[in-house]
Parts: sequence; C-alpha cells; structure tokens
Amino acid sequence: MKKVALVTGASAGLGVEFARQLSNKGYSLVLAARRKERLEELARELGDARAVAIDLSTENAATKLMADVADKGETVDLLVNNAGFGLIGRFADLDAKRERQMVDLNVASLTDLCRAAVPSMIERRSGAILNVASTAGFQPGPNMAVYFATKAFVLSLSEALHEELKPFGVKVSCLCPGPTRTEFGEVAGFGGNGLFDKVAMNAVDVVKAGLDGLEKNKAVVVPGVINKAGAISGRFVPRSVVRKIAGAIKY
Repeated sequence: MKKVALVTGASAGLGVEFARQLSNKGYSLVLAARRKERLEELARELGDARAVAIDLSTENAATKLMADVADKGETVDLLVNNAGFGLIGRFADLDAKRERQMVDLNVASLTDLCRAAVPSMIERRSGAILNVASTAGFQPGPNMAVYFATKAFVLSLSEALHEELKPFGVKVSCLCPGPTRTEFGEVAGFGGNGLFDKVAMNAVDVVKAGLDGLEKNKAVVVPGVINKAGAISGRFVPRSVVRKIAGAIKY
C-alpha cells in the first residue's frame, strides 16, 4: 500500500508545493486547509489525494481531522505541519482575537496533531513529522512578537521530539525557511515591498530542502546561505543586539 502523507495548510504556498513534491514521491495525500475549492482543485491535479476543508485554528479541529483520517482507514506515515500565518504590527495594536487565532493555529493545532500521530508511529517504529517553523524562531521579533514566539515554540518542540522519537525509528525535522515567495507576506501585511522581496526564496527550493532534510533525519533544516547565516549569528551576538536589529527591519 502507498504511504499516506497528511499536509496541513495545503491550499496555498508551501503547502501546495509539499503536496506536489510528495505526490511525485509516491505518497497518497490528505490535504487539509480552510479553502475547499482550492484543495479540491489540487486534489484533482494530483490524483491520489483527497481534500479535507477544515479551519485548524478552531477548537478540537485537530481531533476532528485525525478522526476523519481514521474513519477513512488511513494511517499517517508522514505528517507535514505547514499551516500557519503571521501578522506585522505592534503587539498592542493588532487585533487580540486574530493574535490568539495565530497561537491556536501555529502552536496548539500543530502540537495536537503531533500528539495524535506519534503514538501509532512509535508502535509501528516508523513514520515522520516535518514541522514548518521559520528563521523567526531563532530570535525575538519586535513588531511581529507573537509570530516569532510561535515559531520559537515549534522549533523547540521539534528538536525535543527529534531526540525522543529517534530510538523508535521515527524521524522529526523542523524546517526553518526565511522569506519565501508565497501568500504569507500579503496575509501578514507586508507583501510586495522591502527586504522581504529582496531576499525571498522560491517555494520549490524550500520544500525540497525540507524533505531532503527529513529523509536524512536532520533535526533542523535552514534553507539558503543567507538564512543559515542569520540563524547562526544569533548564537554569537548578544540578545539585546539581536532584538534591536530585528525591530529595526522595515518590511
């Protein structure tokens, strides 16, 4: 039987590219995201794929998604936690409900899906999880405070699970891209201008780096020379300097 990959946030950006590359690798796909029409169009394109329209930022959404998978008799061999979004603006100025929704999606839902998938992977002594974080996870982010904090959580959780699950034959990697040409910037509020567009990578290369890193069971994957340099620099520069630099960036 073909292996099953569950990809969240599959209606746009990196999620679409994950689905295409995993389809090319022979996976049967479960595609989860809010936008039903986009998902169904992608599922038709790929063939061996099905769409599950669901808002993973809502209460118990992860439980409902995994129940849907179980009801179809599917076993998740690969979980790609890609769903997430960011917002730019001062913490006190952004909409409080939207900020909480970001935490629910970027952190809570991702954690719930990992927790639901891991026990059976341990039992089978096989399986893989790829969590999508960001280079934002390596530093504090004034003017994107909540987003950076959520990605720091994803990075820390992924590294811990990498060590916990390695003895059971389960791979866990954390993909930490920098700026990437997707809809992310438009949703966050800074698309189409500034430093973001000057250094952005394309989704194809980012996804390939993530999947290659997962195959090698690398705990952390940072694609791109500039992004690697930025991630490493935080180890040698005082955090007081790092946060000032981050806060000075104009999108």
